[in-house]
Amino acid sequence: MNIKSLLLGSAAALAAVSGAQAADAIVAAEPEPMEYVRVCDAFGTGYFYIPGTETCLKIGGLVRVEIQAGQRGPIGSYGGSAGSGVYPVAGEDDYWDFTGRAQLDVTAKSDTELGTLTSVASLRWDYGNDSTWDAVGTTAYINEAYIELGGFKIGRYFNWWDKGLNGESDTIASSLSTRMNSVAYVYTGDTFSAGIQLDELSRADNNDLGLEALISTKLGGFAFDLLGSYDFGAEEGAIRALASAAVGPGTLQAAVVWSSGFGYVQQAYYDRGEWAVAASYAIKATDKLTLTPGVTYIWNTEVDADGDWTGDDAWRAGLTLDYAITQGLNLKTHVHYNEVPGDEYIDGFIRLDRTF
Repeated sequence: MNIKSLLLGSAAALAAVSGAQAADAIVAAEPEPMEYVRVCDAFGTGYFYIPGTETCLKIGGLVRVEIQAGQRGPIGSYGGSAGSGVYPVAGEDDYWDFTGRAQLDVTAKSDTELGTLTSVASLRWDYGNDSTWDAVGTTAYINEAYIELGGFKIGRYFNWWDKGLNGESDTIASSLSTRMNSVAYVYTGDTFSAGIQLDELSRADNNDLGLEALISTKLGGFAFDLLGSYDFGAEEGAIRALASAAVGPGTLQAAVVWSSGFGYVQQAYYDRGEWAVAASYAIKATDKLTLTPGVTYIWNTEVDADGDWTGDDAWRAGLTLDYAITQGLNLKTHVHYNEVPGDEYIDGFIRLDRTF
């Protein structure tokens, strides 16, 4: 074998070995891109896309601490403020109570061919020291749980009677009696909206049906609602007109309510009656401080054996202070003087709300 043949053979061997090594080489796979949480600004602030979907999610809530105090029964006796569940006991001292609340809200929204699909799940945990709470002093419950699509709304939520005036002086709304299982349809225009709703009215002996209808309009700084409802079980109805207008440094609100008799809706009133008028004026004193004086007057606060309104009148007047300590932390306090048949008392609270 000559030198030329040896060199050619060696070159061929090296080429073969190199080709084998190239065939057996391990190639590292490209890393898959990581999907970070994206901000969703289509439905307002606080929403983000659920990874891998086009659904926007918002998580929020509330932590509240509150001290209630006042008088109930004849001046100087024990009792409780509206909604506390504590009633007059003659001869006891004035009362105070430390209470609080934790609330978690989860809202999901997505665009569909039928409009925006919305679902809301809201849970509450309340705690206190009086007899309205359970053995460990805490009660948990579903605050709201509902679905909305194309103007339709179904589930458990606060109905239109829950809307009240600014401040804490009106007693025409805001009660557990206004949270119901309902189904509604609302048409919404630029300055006009109208809705109709069916409510499940839960009673001790049976469930009944209620009907609500609402017409609303808003023009600039003026807004007006007209609400009517009918309780088919009690065969009673009620109508409410509520107006709001920007006046001077604040917002002036007023409401008038008429009830044919004592039906389910009237249980939403702490002080109920045939006629009720209420007014408040929320004064924006500074960027952080709002002062809201308010008053409510109610005629014929009792019902006789025939179901007709009778009895004495009732009224309350007071002042609410709201102060934004910092972003997400608010202080609210109010004090009221109340007169109801056979009773007069003072009540109020100091409340801290941390919202997120």
